[in-house]
Parts: sequence; C-alpha cells; structure tokens
Amino acid sequence: MSEPAPTVAIVGGGQLARMMAEPAAALGLPLRLLAEAEGVSAAQVIPDHLVGDYRDLPTLQKVTDGCAVVTFDHEHVPTDHLHALEADGVACRPGPEALVHAQDKAVMRERLGALGVPCPRNRVVTSLQDVEAFGFPCVLKTTRGGYDGKGVWFVDSAEECADAFAAAEASGVGLLAEERVAFRRELAALVARSPSGQAAAYPIVASTQRDGICHEVVAPAPGLDDDLAGQAQRIALTIAGELGVTGILAVELFETEDGRVLVNELAMRPHNTGHWSQDGAVTSQFENHLRAVLDLPLGSPAPRERWTVMVNILGGEGHEGAGSAPLYQGYPHALARDPRLRVHLYGKGLRPGRKVGHVNAYGDDLDDCLERARHAAAWFRGDLGNESE
Repeated sequence: MSEPAPTVAIVGGGQLARMMAEPAAALGLPLRLLAEAEGVSAAQVIPDHLVGDYRDLPTLQKVTDGCAVVTFDHEHVPTDHLHALEADGVACRPGPEALVHAQDKAVMRERLGALGVPCPRNRVVTSLQDVEAFGFPCVLKTTRGGYDGKGVWFVDSAEECADAFAAAEASGVGLLAEERVAFRRELAALVARSPSGQAAAYPIVASTQRDGICHEVVAPAPGLDDDLAGQAQRIALTIAGELGVTGILAVELFETEDGRVLVNELAMRPHNTGHWSQDGAVTSQFENHLRAVLDLPLGSPAPRERWTVMVNILGGEGHEGAGSAPLYQGYPHALARDPRLRVHLYGKGLRPGRKVGHVNAYGDDLDDCLERARHAAAWFRGDLGNESE
C-alpha cells in the first residue's frame, strides 16, 4: 500500500487558513487546524481541527503530532515555541529564524538595513526625547502585534505621542519611529519559496488602503515602470532567500514620489494583496504556499488575464452583531449582473470594518474590471449608492 499524503498543520483559524483548504482538497493533502474557537472561519471547512491557544506549547505539540509540517495563518506564535517544535522534529515553515522578521518590526528593520534593502529611515525609540531627536512628522509603530492599521500612529508633535507610548507599555512591546514617506501609491511583491530554494514571483500589484485596511488590489499595478517592477521583485526574492523564508512572502512597498520603492512591511503567509491570484493566476498563492511548505515543485504565478481586480467586502454600518446571512442575500443580484464574477466569503459574523469576504473580477479592460468588482463589493456591503457614484 502506498504511503498516505503528508498532513499539514495550520495554526490559526482565519480566512487565510480557510482558503488553503480548497487547493489542499484538490491536491489530496490532509490538513489539521489549530483554531482559536469553535466555528471560526477555517474550522467550518477543515474537519480535523483542535480548539486551543496558540500561545500554549502543549497545545501546539498536540496539533502538530504526526504532521509533516506546520504553517501559519498569522505570525503571532511565540518564537520560543517554534524553536521547541523544531527541537521535537517538527518542520516549521516558515521557521522561527525567518518568521521573527515578520513578528518584530525592529528586528526586521535592522536585518533589512544590513542587507541593503531600501527602507524608510527608522529608529527604535524608548522616550519622547528619542522621538523628538528622530524628528516630526513621523510614524510610530509597536514593534510587535500590530496589523490592519492597529499599533500605528501618525504624529506631528510631542503631544501626539502619548497614546503610542501608553499602548506599547500596556502590551510590553517596543516602539519604532519611521519617517513619513511621500508616496504615490502602495505596491506589493508576492513570492513563493520552497526549502530547496525554488522561487516564484507574482506580478507586482497596486493596493489601496482605507482606515489602515486593504480595500482594493489591481494586478498587475497599472502604469508601473518595468525597471521598478523588476526591482520590486528582486527585493522580494532577495529577502526570501536571505531570510530563509519558506512559503509565501508578501513585501508591502511604497512607490515614492521620486520614483523609488521602499519596503514598508513583511508577511510570511498568504496575504490580502495576493487574493487576486485565486482567480487571476495560473496557481494561487494558497496552492503555492502549500506546495512550498511541502517542498513540492511550485506552480506558475503567471496571470490568466490581462487584469484582475480584488475588492474586499467589509462589514458596514448596521451589521453590528449580524451573522453572515445578509451576505448570502447579495448573491441573486451580484451573480446575475456579472456571471464572470468570483465571490469568496469567509463564513464570519458581520461587524463594521471586519473583513468578511472579497470579490475578484478579471478581463482585458481595466476600467470594466474595476467597475464590476467595486459594484459587487458595494452591493454586498449594502452601500452601493456610495460606491457607484
């Protein structure tokens, strides 16, 4: 009898883990999930799941027992726990030496600086005097724990720094000061890398943020200079190789007013800016992440169509405490209006500002793709009038 396919453990029950389930099923790969609660997004579609705390080492050891590899829906697993799992013989992908650069912004900035990767001017600050010496205006970021605009403060004076220092002290983390970059737009470079060193680079995309949350992604980034696109891909591939990343690496970038790219953030997992690849690329980021962590040959990242537009569906006003049923009610209109539309819902309860799904529209006309994706997302959100003006 042939050996069974290796089981992949995933820590974290959010939508990123949920969206790994579809390519895993197609590839015949069993998944085991550590979910934070019953009924969370990924637990709805991965039957083999354990509910527990990712900060508890015995729980991590239990969920990874017998698995070929463990990967992650988020970057928050304590670094010491990952070292302990590796000592037990569990393959952590990405490993703790790589993942710490996505967990700790100060560690990330120091290492990227040593590699000569272009970044905004930055400094770890421990006092108001440090911030004043760094100079205003600037951005203060907690070194750990921030995401989707949380843990970030734009400050113009000493009086505006109090909240940042209070939050850092309350959570026991440091603060990083960064220059406030004058940028044209935000870009993202997504690459997959396997333990054997094979890598695949997706097209550079343009992303639009609202209230610190990714709102819209266009693949590829319209009007991006070929040389700058190549530089952004090389930066991502360099970081993946030098840091020993396995799986997906997302590098968020600023395209500056003077024609440069600067690294803003890193994520070592499937990323919101790569959701377009589910329908717009030959191989989605989720499939390539699974292939990479198992050291299987990577799939092509090439786009299927000239353009793909992804727009997030967020909970809106009036959604507080609602279940996901109101989203289902959006299907008759959205799917009838656009038979080529692709809708991805996460099975999450609705509340204002929460990511609950996304839509992808693809084709050879960018304006058409933008209109279709924006219309559908607005319809699901219930604010179509505002979006379609």
